[in-house]
Amino acid sequence: MFRFPEMQKKDRIPKRGFFQALKKSIFCSKRAVSDDCADRCDSEVIKPSIQKVRPGETMVANEVLTGKPYPLGAQWDGNGTNFALFSENAKRVELLLFDSVEAMEPVRTINLFQKEQSVWHCYLPKVSAGQLYAYRVDGPYDPSAGHRFNFAKVLIDPYAKAIAGDVTWDDALYGYTIGDPQEDLSCDRRGSAAFIPKSVVVDDSFDWEGVSHPRIPWNQTVIYETHVKGMTKLHPDIPQELRGTYRALSSKPVISHLQSLGITAIELLPIQQHVNDRMLEEKGLNNYWGYNTIGYFAPDFRYASGNPRGHQVQEFKEMVKNFHKAGIEVILDVVYNHTAEKGHLGATLSFRGIDNASYYCLNPENRRHYMDYSGCGACLNMAHPRVLQFTLDSLRYWVEQMHVDGFRFDLAPALARDPYNVNRRSAFLNAVAQDPVLSRVKLIAEPWDLGHNGYHVGGFPELWAEWNGKYRDTIRKYWKGDEGQLSELGTRLTGSSDLYECSNRTPQASLNFITCHDGFTIKDLVSYDEKHNENNKEDNRDGTNDNNSWNCGVEGPADDQEIQKLRIKQIKNMIATLFFSQGTPMLLGGDEFARTKNGNNNTYCQDNELSWVKWDLNQESQEIVEFTKMVANLRKQHPVFRRSSFFKGRKTTDKGLRDIHWIHPEGRDLKVKEWRESNSRTLGVLLVGNAISDVDDYGKKVTDDTFLFLLNAHWEPVEFVLPPSPSARWKLIFDTDKPQSPDRSKKIKSRTAYFLNARSFALFSSPVRRNV
Repeated sequence: MFRFPEMQKKDRIPKRGFFQALKKSIFCSKRAVSDDCADRCDSEVIKPSIQKVRPGETMVANEVLTGKPYPLGAQWDGNGTNFALFSENAKRVELLLFDSVEAMEPVRTINLFQKEQSVWHCYLPKVSAGQLYAYRVDGPYDPSAGHRFNFAKVLIDPYAKAIAGDVTWDDALYGYTIGDPQEDLSCDRRGSAAFIPKSVVVDDSFDWEGVSHPRIPWNQTVIYETHVKGMTKLHPDIPQELRGTYRALSSKPVISHLQSLGITAIELLPIQQHVNDRMLEEKGLNNYWGYNTIGYFAPDFRYASGNPRGHQVQEFKEMVKNFHKAGIEVILDVVYNHTAEKGHLGATLSFRGIDNASYYCLNPENRRHYMDYSGCGACLNMAHPRVLQFTLDSLRYWVEQMHVDGFRFDLAPALARDPYNVNRRSAFLNAVAQDPVLSRVKLIAEPWDLGHNGYHVGGFPELWAEWNGKYRDTIRKYWKGDEGQLSELGTRLTGSSDLYECSNRTPQASLNFITCHDGFTIKDLVSYDEKHNENNKEDNRDGTNDNNSWNCGVEGPADDQEIQKLRIKQIKNMIATLFFSQGTPMLLGGDEFARTKNGNNNTYCQDNELSWVKWDLNQESQEIVEFTKMVANLRKQHPVFRRSSFFKGRKTTDKGLRDIHWIHPEGRDLKVKEWRESNSRTLGVLLVGNAISDVDDYGKKVTDDTFLFLLNAHWEPVEFVLPPSPSARWKLIFDTDKPQSPDRSKKIKSRTAYFLNARSFALFSSPVRRNV
């Protein structure tokens, strides 16, 4: 329990009125902790601003200045630190200074008596970078009205730029009494200081050495999705003590590998400070993916190799600078749809205790409960101007101070609700579109959430790209051999114009992926019919059952060489399809090595070798990685695979050429009715290199070779008559059924039958005739 020690004689202030006011302040402070939380002291907060906690460490009044309400958070200026905290409904706010993460009591307590526009603030001249701090916030404890203030609970600053320590789970972290029949309507009066991470004052200075954002155009972007720790934890060429850190991720071995794949952007699973779920820790697991954010300005200390008192900020900036030097952008997967405080029975760690009714989307029929669009509760209320400001401030901080190049928004429709229905002109989407900083970076939506009418693929406005779940499902179904996929396949291969053209977006708005962190790896996609999530200790109930996977004849590892060969070919088929589809390709980290997770399609809690990328390559892995490098290099070299406008499918004004032809195995154009044949699994696609509508930076028309790719997802081979080509001959680039390096000097005449084996992908090219 917090107690105010008796003042020493030398510290006493003789003014009678002031001393009476001080006694009143002490009484209110003690009562706020010891009385029932629902019975709050509504007395006016008065001076002095400092309360002594440890004898001999008192700060006098002139050591605390008024400060400013902006910027929010803790801002060190080289001489001292300004502290500012938003709370619209609070009655009193205390700033707590700590000398260690585990401390049970603060070394100093400052009563913030200055309040402007719902922002409580002060300036401490003697507080510098590295100082640990937190808050206590007083107000009504009335869950039925949406208020959950509890003055006993120590709180993380929502604007903290670094956070030291992890949550140590204890019942004292909850605002209510665990096990009480009234649940969260009860009130827990125990202090939580010893169990809560501490916010850190940060030095923002950093030498970027003139390195700036690469600003890669969308039509040249290739994204690689990975996890900071999982990517490097097993890398043999990185020192053991650095593996799993920001420094390891941007080391020369990793960057060289990414460059060999033609990667232009690395998309990181959440690196903002997250909390390990109590339920997982009790099972001996943890939240490996990190979709449980508590610090939206703070890079997670778990991935730093140095002192967590702010060093993680420097290491993160070093990582970004190294990637930018290599011409690789950094995109963050961010989770603004919910926080780590969960639903109404969650812990009080930050937002809930600072101003629950402002920060969270509450059920209008019962404000004790939360609207839940994420499945995790505690959805941030983007309809509140201060919460919207918080989100935009956070995003701008990562761009302006940390130099990241874009964001992938987890469950993005939850941010676009107003606050209940998804609205493409919501406050959040409108604010981002008008923001001079955020409107210029890469914005990617995961276009679905768990709320009513939550599936919005194709529903986001201009500026936004989207994870295209329809692309993923179609490519999986097609190569699995499902019936009736041809028409859908044609649409997905050409950039999904049905989803994006009507909103004035380009094919690059379609972020094409076949696998991602959430689900099977590409190796498991061809090795398992069913999920195998037993290691998650949820009786295999978690994770999706809708995988559109095929095990090629045997569930899991197979000794049969024919099955092994088929699996390798299927992986190549899907990787080639990904890189030669119009749109923005995203490769899951480790798929280029044919990485397996043993059939687990929900490894969110598996911080072990099941999730980590293995760099010791066997023959199969080496074959897949070399194939991936080849197709990635082809895409990079040839603009016909990355058009910035949709195909027209008809004769253009430039010499009457059509930009695309759909080819029947007989070598002719596909007829309309043939698209709808349910048993058709073979398709040829002819991309005319002299009919690209794009122009280069100098306004000159872009031209390329003409390419033909043949796809056969049938279990039977087919003879495919090659259509006419610009040079009257076709050169085979690769066939996934044949060795990777065919005799490229061998030319095949047009109108010649080509034997395309079962479940194969073949690519041909023909140079553009200069006299066309």
